[in-house]
Amino acid sequence: MAKKDYKAIADNIISVVGGEGNITNVTHCMTRLRVQLMDGSKLNQEEAKKIPGVMNLVIQNGEYQFVIGQDVPSVYEEITKHEGIKAGGSIEDAEALKEDSAVKGNVIEAIFSFFGGTFSPVIPVLIAGGLTGAVLTLLTTFAGVSADSGTYQVFYAINQATFFFLPIFIGFSAATRLKTNGYLGAFLAAVLLYSGINGVEGLDFFGIAIQPIAYNANIFPIILGVLFMSVIYKFLQKHMPVYLRTIFVPLITMLITVPVTLIILGPIGNTAGTYLANGLQALYNMAPSISVAIVGATTCWMVFFGMNNATYPVVFALLAAVGSDPLICTGMAPANVAVGGACLAAALVSKKLEEKSVSISAGVTALCGITEPGVYGVLFVKKYPLIGAMIGGRIGGFLAGLLGMTQYVVSTPGFISFAAYITPANMGGGWYNLIISMVVMVIAVVIAFVVTYILGKRELAKQSN
Repeated sequence: MAKKDYKAIADNIISVVGGEGNITNVTHCMTRLRVQLMDGSKLNQEEAKKIPGVMNLVIQNGEYQFVIGQDVPSVYEEITKHEGIKAGGSIEDAEALKEDSAVKGNVIEAIFSFFGGTFSPVIPVLIAGGLTGAVLTLLTTFAGVSADSGTYQVFYAINQATFFFLPIFIGFSAATRLKTNGYLGAFLAAVLLYSGINGVEGLDFFGIAIQPIAYNANIFPIILGVLFMSVIYKFLQKHMPVYLRTIFVPLITMLITVPVTLIILGPIGNTAGTYLANGLQALYNMAPSISVAIVGATTCWMVFFGMNNATYPVVFALLAAVGSDPLICTGMAPANVAVGGACLAAALVSKKLEEKSVSISAGVTALCGITEPGVYGVLFVKKYPLIGAMIGGRIGGFLAGLLGMTQYVVSTPGFISFAAYITPANMGGGWYNLIISMVVMVIAVVIAFVVTYILGKRELAKQSN
């Protein structure tokens, strides 16, 4: 395949969205360039989908997601070379605070879009920090590294800092997503994590009791706090005289937001997170095989509609409650690799060299856990690989639930994250979970491959008749 011209892709994207002046913010996740526009009506959707190097365009509640693939950072780099485009930061322009009148989704779509857009930029931090915990297990098991050594403490700090300070990353990302000052969102999270606040008993604010909450173990308080903060910030930004904004907007915003978060929103978020984790755990305990099978069968669709990243709050709720994720990431693991099996089978069936090349590349990538190239470039193009991937994911998910498979750290579910399935020493240790995880994923790949191959041969036979 010819090498991609990332500058051309970036220039074409800027052109189809209405130029630099119509872009209010741009970020990227692992496979998508996420663009926010001043006026969505200026976007040429048909031309956007025809750009060489762009697999698809997904629109979610005012955010325009150009599906590029794992080389999206290269396109993002070219985008950010344009000085008129704000990349990954806050949006201070009063005009940019206007709602996008061209795209107004329903409430459910808005929620998924918000969570997906908030967690997507944080994924690299989660993967690096989460897998460092798995690396520690490997070091202590095979390399003889002592838990008292400096080497262990350095790696342990990487792992622990990721999740202890996670609210800061979420606060920044959520505020940016809401077109508010991202640094104030991070500041709010830092206040909640301050040693004199986080989990401290006996505090009050002008005589009003403050509930002791471990803010480092729950992401819902910071999300609710930033949502409230964005309302206050935008109100002040709109109504305060320009010459007073620099000093008084951030000051008044924090003086109002912090007490309200500590007294009202923090407890609400903490309770919501607890109920969510308990409810999901009860559902899993009642029917583990069916629950995980549903996730396995529907993951392709979640990826297609950009909803997969919106599941992170559920993942963190489970991790905080039981120390692992036996439902979401566990169901996505066989589903992701099943996409790989389906793509490889589609490559074997196809007669066209270009289709074979695309399918093989997407298949290998999916086996590593990144499925967007396969979903957009193969599954939803040919249709029959979609059926094979869903069947493989469903059966793999059923077996995962039946055998008690789980994922101990946040990582992209797939073969490349094998260390995430090693049971940590503080949870009993052992290799059972790793073994069944590999077996489950191999079965999902084989089933998806076989089903897709059979359906593909039938499709070819129909076309030849």
